[in-house]
Amino acid sequence: MDFGFVFMGDVHIHKDVKYAEDHGFSHAWLYDTQMLGSEVYATMALCADRTSKIKIGPGVTNPASRIAPLSACGMATINELAPGRAIMGIGTGNTTRRTMGMPAAKVAELEEHVRICRDLFDGKITDYSEGERHRKIKFLNPNLGYINIKDRIPIYISASGPKVAQLAGKCADGVILFGAVHPDLVKWMVGEVRKGAEAAGRDPDKVYVVSMTAFYMTDSNEEIETRAVREAVGPMVASSSNIFALSCHKDPSALPGSLRDDLMGFTDVYREPNAPIETRHLKLYEGYLQHLKDEHEALMTKKIIQATTLTGTKQEVLGMIEAMRDAGVHQVAIQPIRASREVVDQIAKEIMPVFK
Repeated sequence: MDFGFVFMGDVHIHKDVKYAEDHGFSHAWLYDTQMLGSEVYATMALCADRTSKIKIGPGVTNPASRIAPLSACGMATINELAPGRAIMGIGTGNTTRRTMGMPAAKVAELEEHVRICRDLFDGKITDYSEGERHRKIKFLNPNLGYINIKDRIPIYISASGPKVAQLAGKCADGVILFGAVHPDLVKWMVGEVRKGAEAAGRDPDKVYVVSMTAFYMTDSNEEIETRAVREAVGPMVASSSNIFALSCHKDPSALPGSLRDDLMGFTDVYREPNAPIETRHLKLYEGYLQHLKDEHEALMTKKIIQATTLTGTKQEVLGMIEAMRDAGVHQVAIQPIRASREVVDQIAKEIMPVFK
């Protein structure tokens, strides 16, 4: 099992990324959310320059924030700074877009963005369109040291529903799951990835699976439904559960039956229909993935907390990770709500040695 760490896009975070690298973490994922944090490519450049082993990527970018050639150039530039360590994580932009009151990108737009980036990373001439104008493009100076496409740049697609999971299986090197801890959630999503891979004639076992989640280790099982625990993992619970619910709102039966009602209870946690449409998202997403909202606390049951985050006693958490591994997860990536270094220390000391 690999262990990654998920950081807010913060231009000052490179010291913590180096700290995670020094403590054995293999991947650093940085949120690409321009309304919530720093510009992710500037942040990744600093991290790339100050580390030597850890893999670095946006966790995740999206096709609506940047045109595909710009995404490809940005990743190839990071790959020049950190040869062979750049990974492009990309999704539909649920968070990034909704913090501006805008919809996520369509699955077809995500697929086209990935196609263009993959071709450019592979040094190909590829089709590119803007409106009715269609052109052929390629990197014109790939050998002058501005970018690096000699070392392969993998593309991982973030998925929280069947359509995008199948797309990841069809065309991506990896899939990023968000808040998928319970084996039923993992098996459901991995199963959809396998469907997409098999339909495309690809080997599904070669698709690398990442699960991004939060972590909190308790002294006893009874501590889980406390304010301290809810503050530590609640933002991840609310966000991931909401995205699962929205991805299946037209067909809730697609969700695992054991968790369907619990997840669908989060459908409206980031809605405020009576507020002005031009500004309501400003209140709803302030502190997103950073602070527990009081109105979400009642939904934070032990069942949903442990379905979407690594929360419990040490033995429980170890058992959860083992179950995730058995269900097909290759990497657990932790997004801390508490101070990053405290979480790094605890995982490096208590969890990682068991999986070496």
